[in-house]
Amino acid sequence: MKRDEVLRSFTTPLGAPAYAPTAARFTDREYLNVVYRTDPDALRAVVPEPLEFDEPLVRFEIMKMGEVTSFGPYVESGQAIPVRHGSEHGEYLHAMYLNNFPATAAGRELSAYPKVMGSPALFADHAALVGTLDYGSQRVATATMGYKHHALDLDEAKAQITVPTFMLKLVPGYDAAPRIAELVRTQITDIVVKEAYTGPARLQLFEHALAPLADLPVREVVSASHIVTDLTLGPARPVHDYLAE
Repeated sequence: MKRDEVLRSFTTPLGAPAYAPTAARFTDREYLNVVYRTDPDALRAVVPEPLEFDEPLVRFEIMKMGEVTSFGPYVESGQAIPVRHGSEHGEYLHAMYLNNFPATAAGRELSAYPKVMGSPALFADHAALVGTLDYGSQRVATATMGYKHHALDLDEAKAQITVPTFMLKLVPGYDAAPRIAELVRTQITDIVVKEAYTGPARLQLFEHALAPLADLPVREVVSASHIVTDLTLGPARPVHDYLAE
C-alpha cells in the first residue's frame, strides 16, 4: 500500500474499517429526557473550563435509534449538563453509553463524543415509558415517564434537541502526554420533530465504579420529555485549545 493510499484510508483496520465514510442520517430517533437538579459541587468537579453553569442541572437521556444509515438501529444513553461558553448557552456532553461499536468508534474519532460501550434500552411498559442503562450485568440507571400524557409544543421540543453541545477532544501521544486537548462545539440543525410529549417522571441512578452516573446525584426531577425526530448530526469544530495556553 502506497503512502497516498494510506492517507486516503478512512480509519483502521485498513482492510475492514471500523465505520463507514458517510454522514449518518437518523430516522425515528426517539428520546426520553429527564432534567434533574443535582449537587453544585459535583458539577464543579466535572465541568471543564472555560465552560460555566448557572444552575446545578443535568439532563439524563435515552435515545433509541430506529434507523441509522451505516450503523443500523441501536440505543444510547448518557448525561448532558446545561452550560455557558461565554454568552452562548448550550450543553456539555459528560458521558454516553451505547450498544453499537461502529457508532462508538466513529463518535470518538470523527468528533469528540464521550462514548463507551453499555446496554441501554427504551420501551413502553403498560402506561409508562421506561429507559434503562446497564453496564455489564449491573443496572446503573432507570428512568420512567408517563406515556404520552401531554403534548409538547414541537418548536419547544426542537429547541431542546438543537442546543449547541460542547465536548472534550482528548487524544494522548505515545508518551501519554496530551497530543490533542480541545473543547469542541457541534449543533444539530437538520431536524424534523415528528412527536413530542411531556409528563410525570422519575429517575434512579445506582453507584458503579466504572459507570459513575450517580456521582451527579438526583436531588429533584425538574422536567421530562419524550420526542421522536429525524436528524443529521452536525460537524464538530474546536472552540478552545488547552495546549495553546
